[in-house]
Amino acid sequence: MGWPLAVSAALMERKPGRLWRALAALAGGHLLSMLAILLPFTVLLWLVDYQRQIQIGAALLVIALGIYLTINRRHPRFLARVRPTQLALWSFLAALAHGAGLMLVPIYLGICKTIETDAGHAAASVLMTSNTTVALGVALLHSLAMMTAGGALAFGVYRWLGLKFLSKSWFNLDLVWAASLILVGVIALVMA
Repeated sequence: MGWPLAVSAALMERKPGRLWRALAALAGGHLLSMLAILLPFTVLLWLVDYQRQIQIGAALLVIALGIYLTINRRHPRFLARVRPTQLALWSFLAALAHGAGLMLVPIYLGICKTIETDAGHAAASVLMTSNTTVALGVALLHSLAMMTAGGALAFGVYRWLGLKFLSKSWFNLDLVWAASLILVGVIALVMA
């Protein structure tokens, strides 16, 4: 139904070539919308077929990252200064990289096999699969709790303690993070 928009674009700019450019843009948008719906389901089917191989590959990747972080102790410089206009993007990428939402996908998809033995996984599965409103409420409440705790710390440091306190009392958990990645990777490899 976008063809009238293509005609309108060509008429407004009085150039016949704009018709084809508009049609290409409309076709591209339509294709992207179909891919956004179809690709995740295709990928999920592929993931089920190759679950063991993916588990082994992911475990090896996590172990390699842990070893790399143990050897290379330098923190990435581009993370040192994030502009205020980029905070939402940074937060999205950091949460994505740390698996904030991704850790819930196996429970949501029902591929977490510990439901019979683990009441926490069972409760999360029931909440996430039976009531979307509750799942969204949990996500909102979690975000609010994280922001409240982080906001209280940030306000305290900003208002009373200052940057000098922060620079003198900072402790680096990179080595602990690297060791935990290696441990989790080894456990995942053994269980695969």
